[in-house]
Amino acid sequence: MLRDFFYLEGAYLILAGIILLITLFVTTRPFMSPAAPRKGMTVVAIVLALFIGIHFWITTSRIATVKAAFNAGKPVLCESRMLRKMAQSVEIRKGTASQWRIEGDNFVSPEYTRPFHIARCIVK
Repeated sequence: MLRDFFYLEGAYLILAGIILLITLFVTTRPFMSPAAPRKGMTVVAIVLALFIGIHFWITTSRIATVKAAFNAGKPVLCESRMLRKMAQSVEIRKGTASQWRIEGDNFVSPEYTRPFHIARCIVK
């Protein structure tokens, strides 16, 4: 679960760190009050943690929904990073000729060289 958190939210954690550094820089300027760094860092850290936590919860909920829909035989749309010019999404359905299966958090088919991460899919 912790590995999934860092994988799914890694970019946002890096951005949050940059935002915290900017907040620290701004709140330590001479024209700011002496209590500004403590107050500013606290408020910004809480807001960022809340947003990242909500994003992780929404993403993991969507992953669970997509896995359940796939196992029930419903169609799933996934973002295709391979075919940007023709089709920007691929429809995945269990039991079709392309032999889709789930390996970890990825949809895999022998017809496609790259797996599709379930976090980038939605139920059709």
